[in-house]
Amino acid sequence: MNHKNSEITNSPNTPNTQDCPINKCKSCDWIFLYTSQFNNYNLPIFQCNTCNLQKVHPFPDDIGKYYSEDYYKGKAEYSYIDERESYKYHSYVWDDRLNIIQKVYKNRFVNKKPKILEIGSSFGGFLSRAQKMQMEVQGVEISPYAGKYANDNGIPTYIGTLDEAELPENYYDIIVLSEVIEHLPNPRIIFDHLENLMSSNSILVIQTANFDGWQAISERENYHYYLPGHLYYYSESILKTILSSRNDFSFKVFYGSDVGLIAKWKKMRGSFKNLLDYFKWLRTGYYHWKSKFKYKGRPLTSGFVLYAFKGGRDFESVE
Repeated sequence: MNHKNSEITNSPNTPNTQDCPINKCKSCDWIFLYTSQFNNYNLPIFQCNTCNLQKVHPFPDDIGKYYSEDYYKGKAEYSYIDERESYKYHSYVWDDRLNIIQKVYKNRFVNKKPKILEIGSSFGGFLSRAQKMQMEVQGVEISPYAGKYANDNGIPTYIGTLDEAELPENYYDIIVLSEVIEHLPNPRIIFDHLENLMSSNSILVIQTANFDGWQAISERENYHYYLPGHLYYYSESILKTILSSRNDFSFKVFYGSDVGLIAKWKKMRGSFKNLLDYFKWLRTGYYHWKSKFKYKGRPLTSGFVLYAFKGGRDFESVE
């Protein structure tokens, strides 16, 4: 296939038509989009011709294989940055996000200790910061290696998948999925679970790539978000459609990130080896600045964080 061609063509390995996993169309009509070229992962990417949701096909036989000990120690082809090795520096961005969440939360509840759930909680670093802010915390983590570490260090963590976890319904005031939703199969089931777990007036925070953004559109098969272990690819419009079909949600979108630039720079210092590394701040600063602009109604970049408020609200407190 000529990947320079912008036309979508059919593939002999196209997934079967199925009920729409996001409840937007009656059934998803999957068509072959392209084979990803980033890092030579060569992932077959398909898109629904109606709702525009993207997915990789076929899914890996064993999704859990991606989250072995090697994944967390940087020894696998597709690896995770071990937050334990630079906990202090990661804490700058965790605290910045939690300060935003706390600000919103205090305007929604009075004299109530917030209950926060993180899906894909890894070693429990983010939740450990929430715990210091007097929140009641709960994690869900698919990796026994990471989940055991969290439990051993006082962060209650269910080891397994969200649909397996027996968590109390209508209980959590804040649910966070940071670079996680793209890893999860069965979107319809996942979002049903999330909606059931949320208390009234609760806050859902989702960070992922925005395939409505020009960065994803222009880079196409070379976009860096096409990674092993990523199953579905979302956009701002798709996530809003998914949530609005389930309840009365209002939304606040942070393009680029909800985390401030200073916090990002402080986190980056944890990986610097010499003075020349500080020039990396320029690139991060440029991306942060660029993410705040739109062209023809679309953001220039494709990183984003969606705050979804169950029950509606005004957004003065998160500006």
